[in-house]
Amino acid sequence: LKKLHMSLIFSNLVASKQLSRIIVDMRNFVTKFGKILEICKKFAGNQVNEKGNVLRRGVVPTFSDLEVVALSITAEALSMTVKTTLQEVEHGMSWSHSQPDYASAVQPASLEDMMLGENIRQAIVNAIDGGETVFSIDSKPVKVCQNARANRCQMGKDDIEHAPSWGYCASQNMYYYGYKLHALCGITGVIHSFDMTAANVHDLQYLKDVQWEYNDCMILGDKGYLSAPVQLDLFETANITLDVPYRLNQKNWTPPTWAYKRFRKRIEAVFSQLNDHLMMIRNYAKKPSGLFARMEAKVAAFTVLQYVNLLNHRPIGQVKYALF
Repeated sequence: LKKLHMSLIFSNLVASKQLSRIIVDMRNFVTKFGKILEICKKFAGNQVNEKGNVLRRGVVPTFSDLEVVALSITAEALSMTVKTTLQEVEHGMSWSHSQPDYASAVQPASLEDMMLGENIRQAIVNAIDGGETVFSIDSKPVKVCQNARANRCQMGKDDIEHAPSWGYCASQNMYYYGYKLHALCGITGVIHSFDMTAANVHDLQYLKDVQWEYNDCMILGDKGYLSAPVQLDLFETANITLDVPYRLNQKNWTPPTWAYKRFRKRIEAVFSQLNDHLMMIRNYAKKPSGLFARMEAKVAAFTVLQYVNLLNHRPIGQVKYALF
């Protein structure tokens, strides 16, 4: 009986500690959600009405579009999974005038929400460094499964146009099955634009979109972007100087300059932060649309954390402790 009594006391202590930890985590989640929601309201402008919803036909949702975007960004900024987010919301604390349903917490519920999140992110980017003229461009692999399971992977089976494919990453010397994340990053570390393609798409294809969005600037790329016709086309079309180092077996090879290596290192550091802090390598999506929505939320969360550091007069690259 004494052992049983002691075990009951111990279990009650453990339960009380877990409950207190949950309450503290919930309060932190609510506080950080409120901060990010205020930032989203600031940069949403006239894209939403007074209730925070994008104007469209249909039933007015109880959980507004702006709150859906803020919830998605908060979950990604805190490296929380969908299940953990739902547990935080469902613990009974009234942190908003309404609570989201399961579909709202999983990902943005509509195309309007995804467009709203990207428009807010672009507005934040312009507020951080809108006058940038030097960029770095690169791509990183996004695996959807291990190579041994690629033949059994069901992602994209019902959407062949956006299905994953096999690709090769030269920097990591590996073959993988999935997608590529292409990103254009300023020298301050802010992602100005990004896109997702299948893994077998060459990096040069993304430059076709860049030349219609940017002009009168310099882009620093690695050897994967080495192409004289593309460099000439970018310069003649949009006055974009594409600076790419030559290969060792080429006649005009020279060692990369100190400035090139310094600015190129910035986008590599950004990809490392997306992997380590925002857990971009952790992928639980079952459909391409879900994967694209989560990648967009991760990039948006990264930009919001940089803006929080800017407001607090900190280096914008230190995103890990931006909300603490």
